[in-house]
Order: sequence, then structure tokens, then C-alpha cells
Amino acid sequence: MTDQPNSLKRKVRAFSYRVLVWAKESVPPVFRSLLGLLFMVGGVFGFLPVLGFWMLPLGVALIALDLPPTRHRIEHWMEQLKSDANSEAEDRHP
Repeated sequence: MTDQPNSLKRKVRAFSYRVLVWAKESVPPVFRSLLGLLFMVGGVFGFLPVLGFWMLPLGVALIALDLPPTRHRIEHWMEQLKSDANSEAEDRHP
């Protein structure tokens, strides 16, 4: 029973990493900021079934990728998310 919250946390981290890498590599900066803004608006309506409060920090991170003073911090966070995602994959496939 105690593994379920930890598993969910790992899944959220892996999803966040995939979204940030996709946005960094595939989405032009202006659209990335707009996407971040949309995520933040969706996060405000997190009480609705489809949207969630998880969207707010991910939207902030998408916008932070375009701001030079915060880019390094987000990239460092992405490295941490990547190591968590890799550890999850190793746990699943020993």
C-alpha cells in the first residue's frame, strides 16, 4: 500500500519530464510560453475532473524555459526528473 503514492509521484515526474523535453525540443519559444500560460489557466481550474492543479507548476516551468535567468534552474530540475524516470524504468525492468 505504501508504494502507491511513491509510484504515482514517479509517474508524475516522468510525465513532467517528457512534457518539458518535448516543449524544449519541438515547440518554438513564443508558442511554448503560450502553452505554459494555458497550462497555468488550466491549473487554476484544477477542481474540475479533467484539469488538475498539476498543470500550474508545469505551466510555470514551460514559461521559465524562455526566461534566461530561470532556464538553468529548470534544466537542472529536468535532469533530476530524468534520473527519477530512469530509476523508475530500472525498477520496472530489473
